[in-house]
Amino acid sequence: MGFAFVRHDTNFDFIGKRYWAYGISIVILLAGLISALWGNGLKLGIDFAGGVIMQIQFEKPVEDEALKKSLNIPQLPGISTQRFGEGGRDYLLRFSSKETDDASALRTTVLEALTGAFPQNAVDIQRLEVVGPKIGDDLTNKALSALYYAVLLIAVYISGRFEQRWMAAAIMAAALWGGMYLFSFTGIGMGWQVMVALAITLVVCFLLRLNFALGALVGLLHDVFITVGLLSILDVEIDLNVMAAILTIIGYSLNDTIIVYDRLRENLRAAPKSPLGNLINRSVNQTLSRTILTSGTTIIATLSLYLLGGGVIHDFALAMLIGVVVGTFSSIYVSSAILLALGDTDFYVHSQQKEEYERPGEHGIV
Repeated sequence: MGFAFVRHDTNFDFIGKRYWAYGISIVILLAGLISALWGNGLKLGIDFAGGVIMQIQFEKPVEDEALKKSLNIPQLPGISTQRFGEGGRDYLLRFSSKETDDASALRTTVLEALTGAFPQNAVDIQRLEVVGPKIGDDLTNKALSALYYAVLLIAVYISGRFEQRWMAAAIMAAALWGGMYLFSFTGIGMGWQVMVALAITLVVCFLLRLNFALGALVGLLHDVFITVGLLSILDVEIDLNVMAAILTIIGYSLNDTIIVYDRLRENLRAAPKSPLGNLINRSVNQTLSRTILTSGTTIIATLSLYLLGGGVIHDFALAMLIGVVVGTFSSIYVSSAILLALGDTDFYVHSQQKEEYERPGEHGIV
């Protein structure tokens, strides 16, 4: 016999514990929502909010308050400082900027201010990024659009692959794509456009009984909202690196969900008379070894990035760590369990009808 990380005959009652899982998810989602609306808020990086970010390094450590005081000048509005790395020598500076700000002029202004305040402590500017407000708005709109269209295309793919309803999925996609285009002329903010379009997508999937797609979409939205909420609680900036991590999380979570769905489809064909809850439980148990190994190796690699990758990759790695854990959780307890909550899927009903029709000795089939 070959080595198995998890025994193939495991029979953990995942579905039986789904209400506990729902409770955990709801608590975390509410905590993230409270933090985003009334707590720390979503801390947008300069990629989306516009402004200037500058990474500096002193020859000797300096105090936070002394650094802030030295940069409190009219030419550097809205200044904020953040200690970066170890030893008190590295800092990230953030401040508002105008569309016409010149990078070389900003560099000169900061160097003159720091040199005057710390004449015996040499300072070096290691990174300088300037993003104007218009560019920030454009990047925000593109990031939100990318999230929505990724989710929409996933709905189409899942509907076609697992429920063989390519036409219904294509019509839904065309209608929603056109709706987003029309929304763009209303003057409504992109954030609200995406939220409304996502809500409509979920409703359409429910009305068309695209249950596999609906389960996958709920799981993906669960992962995105929990990840963003936890980042808000941890006061992590949402920049392009974090947005790249969120899109990666969507792909990772979808892959994990498809593995479970594939096994569920096989079990539906093999035993269409079995209760759907039992089939889902069996499918999750049969893929448990692969899920643990995939998630475990991904977490090890991401944790190495987080601990050893340096400050530039720190937020990306943290978002990935959260997303991998949440994505694994949702594949087991959200995307799969949603199918049970929605009732019999069309694929499940058709499998039962086919089994009835092809039963030996009936309808002339022997």
